[in-house]
Order: sequence, then structure tokens, then C-alpha cells
Amino acid sequence: MQRKLTITVSDEVYHGLYHHVGRGEISRFIDNLVRPHVVMHGALDEEYRQAARDEQAEREAREWIEANVDEELE
Repeated sequence: MQRKLTITVSDEVYHGLYHHVGRGEISRFIDNLVRPHVVMHGALDEEYRQAARDEQAEREAREWIEANVDEELE
């Protein structure tokens, strides 16, 4: 599914996109550029779910964080 999005960019950015990417390709270019920053990939998402279900690992992580909470960062 696709959604229409209205964004505002400077004239310089628009002309650069138009010149380098092409009129009919700007949306695809922006989608491909932004996607890795905002969309969780299925495999990684599943790995996070599995890690969250690992109660022993979660308990150890919590203990480590709480044990080191008073230490200063150098």
C-alpha cells in the first residue's frame, strides 16, 4: 500500500532531486533512502521479540545495568 505525502524542501533540494533522480523517480528515491531508518526489518524484529522472551538474559542485563548505574562514563 502506498500513501501520498506532501513535504516541503528547498528549491535547491528539489532541483537536485529533479536533475539527479528524475521527475518520475523522486518518490521511490526518498522511500529507499528513508526506509532503513524507519522500518524494522522482519528478521530483526523477530530477533528482538525472541530476545525479550529470554527471561534469563533479560534478568542478567537488568542486574548488570543496576550494578553499574552509579559508575561514571569517562
